[in-house]
Amino acid sequence: MSEEHYYLELCENPVQFENASSVNNVFFDEANKQVFAVRSGGATGVVVKGPEDKSSVAFRMDDKGEVKCIKFSIGNKILAVQRTPKSVDFINFIPDYPHLEFSQECKMKNASILGFCWTNWNEIVFITDQGIEFYQVLPDKRSLKLLKSQSINVNWYMYCPETAVILLSTTFQGNVLQPFAFKSGTMSKMSKFEIELPVVPKPAKLNLSERDIAVANIYGQLYVMYLKHHSRTTDSPCAEVILYQLPREGSCKKTNVLKLNTTGKFALNVVDNLVVVHHQSTQTSIIFDIKLREPDCALNVHQPVLPPRSIHPYRIPLTGPSAVPSQPPVPCELYSSSWSVFQPDIIISASEGYQWYLQVKLPPTVNLLQDKGKLIDFLLRRRDCKMVILSVCSQMLNGEDKGSLPVVATVFDKLNQVFKEYLEAEQTYTVAMESGPSRGSTARERPVRTQAVIDQSDMYTHVLSSFTEKKDVSHKFIIAVLMEYIRSLNQVQITVQHYLYELVIKTLVHHSLFYMLHQFLQYHVLSDSKPLRLSTANDEIVEVLLSKQQVLGALRFIRSVGGNDNISARKFLDAALQTADQMLFYTIFRFFEQRNLRLRGSPSFNPGEHCEEHVVYFKQVFGEQALMKQATV
Repeated sequence: MSEEHYYLELCENPVQFENASSVNNVFFDEANKQVFAVRSGGATGVVVKGPEDKSSVAFRMDDKGEVKCIKFSIGNKILAVQRTPKSVDFINFIPDYPHLEFSQECKMKNASILGFCWTNWNEIVFITDQGIEFYQVLPDKRSLKLLKSQSINVNWYMYCPETAVILLSTTFQGNVLQPFAFKSGTMSKMSKFEIELPVVPKPAKLNLSERDIAVANIYGQLYVMYLKHHSRTTDSPCAEVILYQLPREGSCKKTNVLKLNTTGKFALNVVDNLVVVHHQSTQTSIIFDIKLREPDCALNVHQPVLPPRSIHPYRIPLTGPSAVPSQPPVPCELYSSSWSVFQPDIIISASEGYQWYLQVKLPPTVNLLQDKGKLIDFLLRRRDCKMVILSVCSQMLNGEDKGSLPVVATVFDKLNQVFKEYLEAEQTYTVAMESGPSRGSTARERPVRTQAVIDQSDMYTHVLSSFTEKKDVSHKFIIAVLMEYIRSLNQVQITVQHYLYELVIKTLVHHSLFYMLHQFLQYHVLSDSKPLRLSTANDEIVEVLLSKQQVLGALRFIRSVGGNDNISARKFLDAALQTADQMLFYTIFRFFEQRNLRLRGSPSFNPGEHCEEHVVYFKQVFGEQALMKQATV
């Protein structure tokens, strides 16, 4: 299949670690994005691989039993290892601190530790089947201090490192979820909420599995994603992903439903604020954008943005002593049963020893999403969107994919609205900085200029200037598009740059549309730019054309509006001389000779016209005999 087919790919430089066949256990730490490959026997050897080479660490520990969980605190300062259901061991990795183990048992009697999460470089949470315990680690004293604890029956837990929120599954069916938030030594209990489980025939009962839950940050908001499998007895057996928005304060609410339109085994990722759903049996993935509304669906019910597609094929280069330089890379088995998916965008293949970041490829989406307005909405929310959006604009104006003017207008309006919002945010920031900090106000951050901000320079350079030179597009459409862009800028009160006005004038002159140009200037359609402001509309056109060395164009224009008897011959002859085009100078000189003859009966220039140097130049280049002779009666 062609490259244009795939809109998802695995990153080019994955984290590589020893695969599952050569180690006892592989663990993944979602907070630090690190893979721990653990090999036991005598001493326990640990190799830690992270997204950057500098975060890779290798060390050995005393073998004190099977490792159930292992994670570094933020910055690789303290290592925590769980080997038993009752305690967690710690080792300092801070320089100049003793490299000795110390241990902490859970406080609750008869409790079993399900796991732990680092919430800071020296703060850790134990999750037990009877609740949670929040500790501060004191590396210099090689001990822990209990900050807070909460008793609650726990089935399983989930952690979102980006927001430092832990989600606990409680009750018999596991579908009542209790979140806790952690920040700078404090633990806050958030509002608990219930996941609506599918109805199943009695007496069967369904429990909520952690395999069907994921926690992720989407568009700056925390969401719990529930993969809901409907029973075959229901009217709609197809699976759905239900999104629950989890605010820091206030109650959790069900906000979005993603329709998967099939059944089977699924896995979830979030990439660039898109929910990606992988389907194992068809080996395809689909993406959802919760900010795109479906016009024919109930509020917040979403269909996939694009048709199902496989992740781009990935080839694994052969390494090691058995590898031969000429040996081709081996295709990776996509959607393998050995894959583990972690939030937000990580896929790990323990069998092959790779950790990938999942990425969205934007160029293929352009031809897969036909609705241009919807496509622009989709692209504006993506990280690396600028050049793709500009290519959509070019495509929309050229060739077979040429859009209608209302579609072009819609696209321009969407782009300029984002541009305007950025300009307003920048202005608000500037005013706030100039006025100084006010009492009680928080420090303002300068607005970030994302790739979605497409200004007039971008549009002129990458789209409009080349578009006006197209030979296979009607000049009427070219002018309509230029005026549509100017209208769109005016609509959101963005000052139009002079080079856009000049592009309109150049296009009108090129197609000899002088009357239209005259009308535009007379009715101030093109009058808002200082470089174009001159005494009258006609003078304005002539000045601009001469400055662009469009001397014949200026002459044709002035003749079309009947002003050629009053124009300055010297101004036009000077302009023709500056072009260094001798035949152009000859044409302009001859025109004024004929005008002189018609008005005064003599081709010669009057002394008051100050054209003596031009006559001398004409004689030098073409000879005195080329001068027009006075008509004899």
